[in-house]
Amino acid sequence: MTDAAITGVVPPANEPLTTADGRPLKSALARAERMRRVKAMLLVLPLLLFIGVSFLFPIALMLFRSVDNPLVADHMPRTVAALEAWDDRSELPDEAVYAALVADLAEAREDRTIGRLATRLNYETGGLRSTITRTGRRAARLEPPFKEALIDLNEDWANPETFATIKRLGNRLTDVQYLAAVDRRYDVNDNIVAQPEVRQIYVSNFIQTLWMSIIVTVACLVLGYPVAYLLSILPLRYSNVLMILVLLPFWTSLLVRTTSWIVLLQTEGIINDVLVWIGILSDDGRIQLIFNAEGTVIAMTQILLPFMILPLYSVMKTIPPSYTRAAMSLGANRYYAFWRVYAPNTLPGVGAGCLLVFILAIGYYITPALVGGQDGMMISNFIAYHMQRSLNWGLAAALGTILLLGVLILYWVYNKLVGIERLKLG
Repeated sequence: MTDAAITGVVPPANEPLTTADGRPLKSALARAERMRRVKAMLLVLPLLLFIGVSFLFPIALMLFRSVDNPLVADHMPRTVAALEAWDDRSELPDEAVYAALVADLAEAREDRTIGRLATRLNYETGGLRSTITRTGRRAARLEPPFKEALIDLNEDWANPETFATIKRLGNRLTDVQYLAAVDRRYDVNDNIVAQPEVRQIYVSNFIQTLWMSIIVTVACLVLGYPVAYLLSILPLRYSNVLMILVLLPFWTSLLVRTTSWIVLLQTEGIINDVLVWIGILSDDGRIQLIFNAEGTVIAMTQILLPFMILPLYSVMKTIPPSYTRAAMSLGANRYYAFWRVYAPNTLPGVGAGCLLVFILAIGYYITPALVGGQDGMMISNFIAYHMQRSLNWGLAAALGTILLLGVLILYWVYNKLVGIERLKLG
């Protein structure tokens, strides 16, 4: 309440308005607005902390892990320092480098870190694991001149590429994992070259992952659009029953659903048996639908179909039927009215469903692992392999980062072409 309201006297035009306690009204309103914002921030702070801990921090850790490379620098410091002066890659390093190498390997052998060191070097150059471990066992007994002793012990120490690898991995931050993730590597002169053909697997698998995700998204759209349309036009008592059938797969474990597809798709499975029984296939001409890309697409389409139906249904349900009736009253037939009036109004649901299904499909792991076999593997299977079996976490992080970057690029393209503001879930 202002002074004017209390005294009944209107203040002069040049006198600022004040509150009941005499504070300027403008500053009081600004303070109230700040307090409102602080309260709102405190309310969402737990959510922000949860997102930061469970989402942002793991992504940041993955990005750092993809370039982090401390192992060689920590356990071969003498060798890395001695190789700083080695510039002529066509010649072997001098005796000082070999002496430093012997001292580092003997120390790594003593503190039992030589296994991890050998594994890290072997990721970059195949065969170095056995060379490092064998040399480490004998390093403490070697005598000068160390250059001749090491070359006699293993011919890899006569190869300049071995020392180029050690020098390259001596940097604590490196991009070798990203090069490996796109089937590239450094040669002895630090030029980027292609991996040997037998090791070129990741680029082709990225392409296969992208292609399979697009096929699954299109298949879900083709199958889900008429189902969502039917749900939106049926009376409520019927649409509720059909909606329960759509949601029923969510009540079953993903592992169980995937395993059931193995029973259905195998050569002696139910689908092949039915096709043979009705005469479409001969008993000797059964088709292979399991442990390949086709089986992966079929299983993923069934699993991800509800994620397409639900956004489509939620948008279709809000479209008034009068739109189509008005178009038909103006002379359009049923199909023309559907494609020119009804279908464009469902585009926000189509965009939401396609984006949701595609992002889920491109990172799928369990279904390709169980149903895909060698031909149906996706990039997520390689990430899991390097995390769980080869323990090359740096390469797994690089593959994951490239996959994340690809999804963000596609999201940006979608925003530019369609507009993210048009994406609706209801």
